[in-house]
Amino acid sequence: MSGVIEAEAVPAAVAAPPAKPVQGRIKCVVWDLDNTVWDGVLLEDGEVTVRPAVVEHIRRLDAMGVLHSVASKNDPEAALEKLRALGLEEWFLYPRIGWNAKSESIKQIAAKLNLGLDAFAFVDDQPFELAEVGHELPQVTCVDAAEIDEVLTRPDFRPRFVSDESAQRRGMYRSQLTRDEVEEQFVGTSEEFLASLEMTFTIAPARREDLQRAEELTIRTNQLNSTGRTYSYDELDALRESPDHLLLVATLTDRFGSYGKIGLALVEKGEPDWRLNMLLMSCRVMSRGVGSVLLGHIMRQARQAGAGLRADLVETGRNRMMQITYAFSGFREVARDGAHVVLAVDPGTAQEPPGYVTLVVEP
Repeated sequence: MSGVIEAEAVPAAVAAPPAKPVQGRIKCVVWDLDNTVWDGVLLEDGEVTVRPAVVEHIRRLDAMGVLHSVASKNDPEAALEKLRALGLEEWFLYPRIGWNAKSESIKQIAAKLNLGLDAFAFVDDQPFELAEVGHELPQVTCVDAAEIDEVLTRPDFRPRFVSDESAQRRGMYRSQLTRDEVEEQFVGTSEEFLASLEMTFTIAPARREDLQRAEELTIRTNQLNSTGRTYSYDELDALRESPDHLLLVATLTDRFGSYGKIGLALVEKGEPDWRLNMLLMSCRVMSRGVGSVLLGHIMRQARQAGAGLRADLVETGRNRMMQITYAFSGFREVARDGAHVVLAVDPGTAQEPPGYVTLVVEP
């Protein structure tokens, strides 16, 4: 809203200079409403007019898999009713509308969507609000609403590849928010809730049509990437065709719909040991208890081939959950060079998938 804000000023100088854009870094754009998404101040003017350029950017980014949300100081009921009337509500995930600091709203959105703050951009017309978010959340990219045509077309807002799942990403996240609501109301144990989801976990050799999403997974996944390394489409294609490697893709579905392709593993088939060069899982499935399903499958494959199994782990500071996944599956450290750790396991100790998951392995 416009008007005088009685608050301690946040110095604009605290905002760090913009970092060099990293292609596809921004995964969610959070929008102010008054004089940003629409012209006018809802609670003062009553009638507001949506800005066509904003809608165009939202649609364009959504088609590439970039999510959108709202952080607005406004009356929640009036603002949501206006978004519905304008046909805009469907585009915004977990909108935060109220009188909290916008930095707090962005933190709530990031926690709900399970994304790092450095994956967010915030668009507002008010210098104070941009400075407040820049001060409290320096990881967030702050964008003046007057500069969206220039900033929102930068490489960090544009993925290198637009995969077949990109345009479905908003729907997948919306299904996840529904799952979260159902879980909050569920009466029973966590395992009973997981069983109620009727999950099917599918593992298959990567096909060429999977590679754009596979590259995207290596770029977007930080917390559950065993080495932190990214792979290009061409690198993955060469590994897919190599007789000395296994490149596996995992998908997950449940009664609410598909999570899409959520896992990737790269195995080098050597002697006497196979080497798990990379294992990653999407953060979207972190709470679904399926993190070890792909790992268990690889262990069973190695056992059938009469090979041992070692795994590379590079401690990135953000992939602690992957370390825990390996430890839970019986892997133990056998060598270390700085942050690069080599783990080993007896493949005969592979755990079966949990009872609440149906495993499908495609040839």
